[in-house]
Amino acid sequence: MERFANKVVMITGGASGMGKEMAFMFQAEGATVIAADVSEQRLNDLSKEGIDARYVDVSNEEHWRQLADDVYQKYQRIDVLVNNAGISSEKTIEEIEAADWETMMNINGFGAFAGMKHVVPYMKKHQEGAVVNISSYTAQVGMGLNVYTASKGAVRAISRAASVQYGPSGIRVNAVFPGVIETPMTKGLQESQETLQRLVGATPLGRLGKPREVGQAVLFLASEEASFITGAELVIDGGFTSQ
Repeated sequence: MERFANKVVMITGGASGMGKEMAFMFQAEGATVIAADVSEQRLNDLSKEGIDARYVDVSNEEHWRQLADDVYQKYQRIDVLVNNAGISSEKTIEEIEAADWETMMNINGFGAFAGMKHVVPYMKKHQEGAVVNISSYTAQVGMGLNVYTASKGAVRAISRAASVQYGPSGIRVNAVFPGVIETPMTKGLQESQETLQRLVGATPLGRLGKPREVGQAVLFLASEEASFITGAELVIDGGFTSQ
């Protein structure tokens, strides 16, 4: 059975990595998928696969305002928002400049905030909807003291706050905390055998995660199967943070 038949799903960072995997997974479950990204080439490729691909810079509030309005006008509903777009950094706290902080927080933190700000009002029109925000396992443990950790901590905090604020309107907000997943964003980590062995060695399941494994969790939280789940934090890290 198609869990998302007649549903409209928006995914940011939807043209590569976890976002692309999720776009196809939602599509396979019957959803109309809108994938937002800044890579025009990858968006063109998605368009050929029947995905409604849109160029959107999630740190730009006007882009969000226009996207939400256009999608609602075209489809007359928005059922699911997955705030997945993000960037990473391995800079230490001593290396981080103000510009690094601003860029990371604008994309990872403000991007998720602005997505909810502009999309949730359209969900409220139907008194139902689901938001899944992608944070990171680094926001759960005392590691990665850098701006990436701070930005994902912000996603964690606003997700819980939003779940309380939007619950009375029938809108659920949950957060997912992936560990190290095999995506283009973590390619640099994977290319260093020393780093790779250290990460795998510190993971009880003994391997890195796959985009589809995160996607399965996101689909569950967005579906009716999770109809009484909001404000939840689902960690998908092979047991890394359980130690």
